[in-house]
Amino acid sequence: MRIAVGSENPVKRAAVEAVARDATVEAVAVSSGVSEQPRGHAKTIAGAETRAWHALDAGEYDYAVGLEGGVASFDGAEDLYLVMWAAVTDGVRVGRGSGPSVRLPSRIAARIRGGEELGPVMDDVLDTTGIASGEGAAGVLTGGRIDRETALSTAVAGALGPFVSELY
Repeated sequence: MRIAVGSENPVKRAAVEAVARDATVEAVAVSSGVSEQPRGHAKTIAGAETRAWHALDAGEYDYAVGLEGGVASFDGAEDLYLVMWAAVTDGVRVGRGSGPSVRLPSRIAARIRGGEELGPVMDDVLDTTGIASGEGAAGVLTGGRIDRETALSTAVAGALGPFVSELY
């Protein structure tokens, strides 16, 4: 079985490999069709779905996965959260799943609300580069209890549900 991942980010590929059983996982550079920093669940989901569809169109694959991280709020909570969504398609059906949501600290949320993107803000706050290709904001904000790969693999597992469970 061949699975395309709609990103060349090694963390996203590793997240799919962690969940895909007996599959060859290939990274495919595609556009998400949304801004670099999706805001809200709808935009984040749209980015994941667009990545999945574009990745499927890039070759002969059984499935394609799109992963997108964004920032969003929830009804009943005033805070801003890091969110992540996955979409899986076989060309006919689409499965969707989300990873954990992690509340952003106030000073980081203020910068995001001001128009900045989470990755560069985290790099600035931590005085590093490339946080999104490593433990990610999820890893830093949970004290290493989860990392970006683990968080994304949870989203992928949820999105795979309709393809691996007879309950759908």
